[in-house]
Amino acid sequence: MDQFPQLQNYATSMPRQVTKRRPSLGTLRKTFEAKAVQAEREAISNSSNLPEPDIENEAPAPKDEAPPRFGWIEGVMIRCMLNIWGVILFLRLTWITSQAGIVLTCLIILMSVVVTVVTALSISAIATNGSVASGGTYFLVSRTMGPEIGGPIGVVFSFANALASVLNIVGFAEVISQLLQEFNVVMVDPTNDVRIVGVITVTAILLIILAGMTWVMKMVFFLALMIAFSSYIVGTIISPSIEKQSIGIFGYRGDIFVQNLTPDWRGDQGNFFQMFALFFPSVTCITAGANISGDLKDPASAIPKGTLLAILWTTLTYLVIAITSGACVVRDASGNITDFMTGNITDGCVGLACNMGWNFTSCSQSRTCNYGLANNVQVISQLSGVYYLITVGVFAASLSSALGFFVSAPKMFQCLCSDKIYPYIIFFAKGYGKNDEPFRSYALCYIISVGFILIAQLDVIALLISNFFLCVYGLINFSCFHASMINSPGWRPAFRFYSKWTSLFGAVVCLVLMFLFTWWSALITVIIIIFLYGYVVYTKPKVNWGSSIQAESYNMALSYSVSLTSVEDHVKNFRPQCLVMTGPPKRRPALVDFVSSFTKHVSLMVSKENINQLRDATHVNWLNKRKVRSFYTPFTASSLREGTKQLLQATGLGKLKPNTLVLGFKSNWKESTLESIDDYINTIFDTFDSKFCFRSSQSVWMCARLDQRAVYQGCECKHTAHRGCPLLVFVADDVSDEDDSDPIRTVFQNSQGKKTIDVYWIADDGGLTLLIPYLFTRRRRWRKCKVRVFIMGQEETVKESPNSPFISFCFSLICSLNRFEESVIPFRLFDDQQDGASIQELRKNAPWKISDKEFEAFKQKSENKVRLNEIIRKNSQHSALVLVSLPVPQRDCPSALYMAWLDTLTYGLHCPVALIRGNQQNVLTLYCQ
Repeated sequence: MDQFPQLQNYATSMPRQVTKRRPSLGTLRKTFEAKAVQAEREAISNSSNLPEPDIENEAPAPKDEAPPRFGWIEGVMIRCMLNIWGVILFLRLTWITSQAGIVLTCLIILMSVVVTVVTALSISAIATNGSVASGGTYFLVSRTMGPEIGGPIGVVFSFANALASVLNIVGFAEVISQLLQEFNVVMVDPTNDVRIVGVITVTAILLIILAGMTWVMKMVFFLALMIAFSSYIVGTIISPSIEKQSIGIFGYRGDIFVQNLTPDWRGDQGNFFQMFALFFPSVTCITAGANISGDLKDPASAIPKGTLLAILWTTLTYLVIAITSGACVVRDASGNITDFMTGNITDGCVGLACNMGWNFTSCSQSRTCNYGLANNVQVISQLSGVYYLITVGVFAASLSSALGFFVSAPKMFQCLCSDKIYPYIIFFAKGYGKNDEPFRSYALCYIISVGFILIAQLDVIALLISNFFLCVYGLINFSCFHASMINSPGWRPAFRFYSKWTSLFGAVVCLVLMFLFTWWSALITVIIIIFLYGYVVYTKPKVNWGSSIQAESYNMALSYSVSLTSVEDHVKNFRPQCLVMTGPPKRRPALVDFVSSFTKHVSLMVSKENINQLRDATHVNWLNKRKVRSFYTPFTASSLREGTKQLLQATGLGKLKPNTLVLGFKSNWKESTLESIDDYINTIFDTFDSKFCFRSSQSVWMCARLDQRAVYQGCECKHTAHRGCPLLVFVADDVSDEDDSDPIRTVFQNSQGKKTIDVYWIADDGGLTLLIPYLFTRRRRWRKCKVRVFIMGQEETVKESPNSPFISFCFSLICSLNRFEESVIPFRLFDDQQDGASIQELRKNAPWKISDKEFEAFKQKSENKVRLNEIIRKNSQHSALVLVSLPVPQRDCPSALYMAWLDTLTYGLHCPVALIRGNQQNVLTLYCQ
C-alpha cells in the first residue's frame, strides 16, 4: 500500500536520522496473494527472532538526555557580538581614529561592514538551503561547493579561528602586562610578560572548555561588557577633571571634533590600508553562530536573524566609540599637570590644546607625548567614568572572543576530519561524550595557540588574520554566487534577501582587499588554497554532497553537447567513438584496455553489457579503479544481434554518438552452436549495412598453452571493434569472473619498448586502419614503437612511387588449405552426398551452412586469407600489435565460412591482432583544408 508523504524520507542529509523506506514499485505491483504471503513470512520471521517478554522483571528503558540546544539570541546574536567586541575595539580603535581621522575611520568601519553584511547574506542563503549539521562555515560551503572548495576553506578557516583566539589572548596579556607595569611589577620584561600571561590564559581557557562552563562564562562576559560600555558613555558626558585634561581629555568639543575629522598619518603603518587591515579582524567574527550550527535549535532561522542583528549592534558600537573619542580627546598630550597655563598667556603655544589652557607644544613637536589619541591605547579606559570597569570590559571582550574562537576552530576541524577529505588528519575526527566533543582537536588548537602567542605582537597577528578571513569570506560569497548561477533545482534557500550579484561583488572585494592589505601574505594564502584544492582534485575523495560544482558539470556538458550539434563534421576532426560490447568489463580487461589505449583523452568509449538484471555500480567502480575513461551502460536484449542493432541506433547524444563498434572475437566458435555463430556474424553484417566502421581485434596468445595468469598478462581474448558505441565484449566462456581485488594487468598496460606495430592495409577503407595505430603511438607506453605498413600493389605501381610513405613488401605465397578445409568440415552441407529432398530440408533448417557450390565460389577468397595469414606469421610474429583490414563479405556469404575466414587471418600469432574496417569514408587527409 502507498504511504503518505513523510518528512523524514527527505531528510537524507541530516545525521543520525533513520529514514523509513518506501515500498518499491515492484512491491506496489505485487498481487494481493503475493503481498499476503510476504506479510505472513515477515510476521513469522519477526516472531521467531523476538525473545519472550519478562513482564515481572521488566523495567522502563532509560531515556538518553538530549544535548542542550540554543536559540537565535543566546546561540547566534550574543555569540557573534561577544566575538566581534574584541581587543581591537578597546586597544586599537582610538589609535586608528587618531591616524585616519573620524571620517576615514567611519569609512573603514562601513567598508568592513559592507564585506561582513554581504558575507552574512550569503551565509544566510546557504544556511537556509537545507538542514545544517555541525561544522559551521565549513559544513555550509562544503555541502554547497563540494569538497574541492570546502576542504581548503575548512583547513584555512579552522586555522584562522585559532589565530583569532591567539589575537585576543595576546591583547588580554598586553593589558595585564600594562597593569603590572603601573604597579611596578615586572616578571621578566614587557614582551616576555605578554608571552607568559598568554600561555597561562590559553591553558585556563582550555580547562574552562573541558569543564563545560563555556556558556556560563560567556554570559558573565556579556554582562561585564554592557557595564563597561555604560561606564564609557557616562565618562564622555561627565566634565573632565584636571588630571583627565592633562592626558588630553576635554569632553565634547566642536573644535576637537573638527580637527580629528582629517587624518594624521604617523609611523611606518601610517596609511589607509594598513589601518584597514588592522581593524578588519574586529568584524570577522560573524560566523560565530554558524560555527556551532550543530548546537542550534533551528539553524536555518537562527543564523540569518542573529548574525545580521549582531552586525547592526556592533557596528553602531564601533561608530559611536570612534566619533565620541574623536570629539573628546586631542591627539597629543603630555600627562603633566604643570603644562596647564594660567592666565591668558599663550606665547609659543602650538596646537588645539592651547585654546583650553594647556601647552603640549614641547612633546607634540618632538613626538614624545605619552598620552592622547595618537599615543595611548588606553584612551577608552581613561575616558570612561570608572577606569577599571573598562579594564574589566577589555578582559571580558578579549576572553569571550578567545573562548568563542577556541571552541569553533576545533569543532570545524573535527567536521573536516570526519569527512576524510585529507587522510592524514582523520585522527582528529574522534569525538567524546553526548555532544561529541573534539578533545583531540582542542589539544591541536592549544599547541597552535601557544606557538603563535610567543610572537607577542598584536599588530603582526592581526595582519595575518585579516588575509585568512578575507580569503574565507571571498570563497563563501563565491559559493553563494556559484550556486545561484547554476540554477540547480537543489538550490532553494528560504532566505530571500540576497542577490547573486552582491555575493559576486563581495567575493571580488575580498580578493582585492587581500592584496591591498599585505600582498605577500595574500600570495601565501592563495598558494595554500591552490595546493589544498589541487590535492582534493587529484585524490578525488569518495564523497557525494550534491554540490553546485556537480551541477555546473552537468550544465557545461549539456551546453557543449548542444553547441556541438551545430558544428559540421570534418575529416580532420574525426575521432573513433567506440561502442564496446564488453559484457562485465572486469571479465575482459584486455578488451577494455585495448580500446582505452586509443580513446583515453581523445574520444568517446562506452561499455555495454547484455544482462537480465541491472547492476552497474561494481562495474563502474572497476573502470574507475583501472583509470579507464568509459561510460558503462547495462541493457537487456534477447540476443547479441538484436541488442547491438538497438544500441547502434539509440546510444549517444547529438554528436557524441558512437561511430565504431567493438566486439570480442568469438574464440570458441568451433564449439558453439550454429545459431550463436550465425547471430554473431549477422551482427557484423548489420554493422556493415548501417555504414558503421568495424574493428575486430584478436589476441591469439595460444591460450591453451598458457596458465591463466600468463593469459591475462598478455591478451586473453580476440577483440572486434565497431564504429559506434560503448564496448560490449564477447569472449571465450572460460574467463574468470572473480572479484577484482587483485587487478589483472594486460599487455596494453605494459611498456612496449621499441617493438613494431604492423598494419596490413589490404583494402582502401578510408584510412581507419592507419588512424588507429597512430593513436596508439600517442600513448606513453607505445610511443617508441615503429609503425610498419604493408600494402598490396603491382610492381609497376611500386616503381612509380619509390618515395611512398608506406613500405611495399613482396610476398612469396605458399598455398596450404588443409587446415582451413578441416575447420569448416562441421559446417558444410556436402551436397554430393545428399539427395535432393534432404538438401532442400538442410538448407531450410540451417541456412548458415556452406554448400559445395558456395565453397567453390568463395574458394579463391579462402585461399587469399590463408596466404595472407602465412605472410603475417612470417613478418609479424614478434610485433607488439598487428592490425589487418577486415574483409567485407558478400550478402550470400555463409556466416560459418566468414567466421572461418576471421579465424584463419589471426591463426598462429602470439601478439594482439585487430581486424579493422572503415566504412569507405575518409577519416584521414593529406591536405590542410
